[in-house]
Amino acid sequence: MIGTFVNVGTIIVGSLIGGLFKKIMSDRVNDALFVAMGMAAFGLGINAVVQNMPNTQYPVLFIFSLAFGGAIGTILRLQDRVDHITKKKGGDGRLGEGIVTGCLLFCVGTLSILGPVQSALYQDHTFLFTNATLDLVTAMVLASTYGIGMCLAAAVLFCWQGGIYGLTLLLGNFITDTMMCELSIVGGFLIAMSGIGILGLKDCKTVNFLPALIVPPIWCVIATHLL
Repeated sequence: MIGTFVNVGTIIVGSLIGGLFKKIMSDRVNDALFVAMGMAAFGLGINAVVQNMPNTQYPVLFIFSLAFGGAIGTILRLQDRVDHITKKKGGDGRLGEGIVTGCLLFCVGTLSILGPVQSALYQDHTFLFTNATLDLVTAMVLASTYGIGMCLAAAVLFCWQGGIYGLTLLLGNFITDTMMCELSIVGGFLIAMSGIGILGLKDCKTVNFLPALIVPPIWCVIATHLL
């Protein structure tokens, strides 16, 4: 798992550097960065949806995923719990939003998903090292907007990639192109929702919709092996 450890390290380093910059920036610069991050997240999310939607084999799966995930997350009050934790740790009320956006950007992507698979099967860490380089820059920008608390996203990335690595060792290459496509569509919508929230257009409570990410993998496994 050397690739994952490197990826986690770059997020922590990037967050530390970005957090230091935040302390010396004016409020006007911080406001500009919020707008920049909001537009970037919205654009990346929509791009993921547009790229993958033509290739989907289950055109309504993303609708069910978002509806089911949103309902479960709302019942469990995931957004309230994350907000409470981040505020308790000294956040300004927007840190939770930043961590969720960061986790989605760090975790929902081809490199971050296929990287642990390549690492487990072939000891090839190329994808993860590439992802680490990109995440270093992303973490710096996010931390310069939300603060050094973005380091918490590194723990989420470790669990995500570590889980994929472990499942790959047990099951082999279980991630199919169809699963990647469906997961990318749902993830794209969630990233876009984060962007809308950052811009202040609507509080989408993106955390409540995170359970939507488990629906496409479960459905693809069922459709492949049981239907």
